[in-house]
Amino acid sequence: MSTETAPRKPLVAQLPAMVMSLIGLALTAAALWRLPEASWGERIWLVAYLAMFAIRLPYTRKTRSNEIEADKSDPADRAALMAVFLTMMILPLVHLGSPFLTVANFALPTWATVVGVLLLPGFLWLFWRSHADLGRNWSPGLELREGHTLVTAGVYARMRHPMYTAIWLFAIAQPLLIHNWVSGLLVVPAFAALYFLRVPKEEAMVRERFGSAYDEYAARTGRIWPSRLT
Repeated sequence: MSTETAPRKPLVAQLPAMVMSLIGLALTAAALWRLPEASWGERIWLVAYLAMFAIRLPYTRKTRSNEIEADKSDPADRAALMAVFLTMMILPLVHLGSPFLTVANFALPTWATVVGVLLLPGFLWLFWRSHADLGRNWSPGLELREGHTLVTAGVYARMRHPMYTAIWLFAIAQPLLIHNWVSGLLVVPAFAALYFLRVPKEEAMVRERFGSAYDEYAARTGRIWPSRLT
């Protein structure tokens, strides 16, 4: 059995990801510093955000060395992904860590914030479970990796895209917790654009790889909602 691993990317190729990571860490530190000034809904959002990051981090590290065999990403997909990164992570952290976006605040009743909080346990569980069931098959982009398998067990037994279901829950919860037109609400159209652009391409890519096995799987499952309860 070979013990060789995929070669690491040159340092120059890793720089964009490293820079974004440093920006994210700096913004998170600023948000934590100003946490006493945040509303209770904003504090809960930050806890959920940190939990989401903690869930994904080990899978990001685990799959980093996987060789990419097919990459179907295009400029539209990359732009939509960047918009989600900006509206789901960067702008909320800027809002929590500085006063720059408070001019775009709006008011919601307490019950709306409570609804946002109630969406988070389902989001976190489904986000974790979908990563755990995918394992090394997970990828942040429109990619198929070496040894990619068709996962049809766990939460994937009834839904083809439970991770998107989870992120939808978080996207809907965000403006209910962060009452701001820019740092709270913009994530909804941004993620909607990514979802409607990416899912058809993702399904076509997997169908091309697995053929009739994927067609049979798709026939008995829903996209982001279980097609049956038994």
